[in-house]
Amino acid sequence: MIEVKNLYKYFDGFKALDDVYLNVQKGSIYGLVGPNGAGKTTLIKHLTGIYKQDKGDVKILGQKVYENINLKSKIGYIPDDLYFFPQYTIKNMASFYKTIYPNWNERRYKELQEIFEIDENKKINKLSKGMQRQVLFWLTLSTMPEVMILDEPIDGLDPLMRRKIWNLVVEDVAERETTVLVSSHNLKELENICDYVGIMYRGKMLIENNLDDLKSDVHKIQTAYKDDFPQNLTKELEILHQEKRGSVDLLIVKGEKDKVISSFNKYKPIILDILPLSLEEIFIYELGGVGYEIRNILF
Repeated sequence: MIEVKNLYKYFDGFKALDDVYLNVQKGSIYGLVGPNGAGKTTLIKHLTGIYKQDKGDVKILGQKVYENINLKSKIGYIPDDLYFFPQYTIKNMASFYKTIYPNWNERRYKELQEIFEIDENKKINKLSKGMQRQVLFWLTLSTMPEVMILDEPIDGLDPLMRRKIWNLVVEDVAERETTVLVSSHNLKELENICDYVGIMYRGKMLIENNLDDLKSDVHKIQTAYKDDFPQNLTKELEILHQEKRGSVDLLIVKGEKDKVISSFNKYKPIILDILPLSLEEIFIYELGGVGYEIRNILF
């Protein structure tokens, strides 16, 4: 559905995207995460046809995106920085959307008006940023997009409205098989809705995996031994992070669960517990494995 291969992008000699690969399946929600400057927005601007790649392929629905007007009419894009025509009301903007999106659904527009509860005769530039973001969701969902690409889409919204919007997006995925790619720093929310996750770092795709598989491959271990922590374990296991709290060692370990447990048990621990691991923790410690500073933030 969304396919990126061997993507490179340079700005004045700076390599913003470095051999990026991305694959988003039809009817799924894909969470794109990474620290500031990782290249997420640059990648998104290629997916929406704003940037032309220096090298590589960017395809959606099997078609190249750049300068493909027909394809873009099937994509709903909500950027981090919002823009509306000056002096336009919501109603004016809806009329404009009708002219460029052939699948515009007037009935849905009216139904969503009851959910967002904003007067369509209001000038958009007079609304708060949070309400402007609601308007953009209202208009975008009314275009009945086959693909939605969202860049920090719910930043600045209150908790109730965030839940309403995610419910609408998830309903579209379930009922219409809409494909969604969303970039966000709110990893707790992404964890609740995403099927797949891609972690970017310094212009590269560090990890791309099913969220459940990603969680099954990284483990948070709490352990204690009668004597000192067995140093051989540091050679046997891929330890992303280790911290001592009193007599207990807390570790983030990457690898197959049964093999990890077997390695610890070999040295006869007094305590050995596997603790729940969140997407936020996986993000932090995977980045720690490639040199990102993560000291003193074990949860």
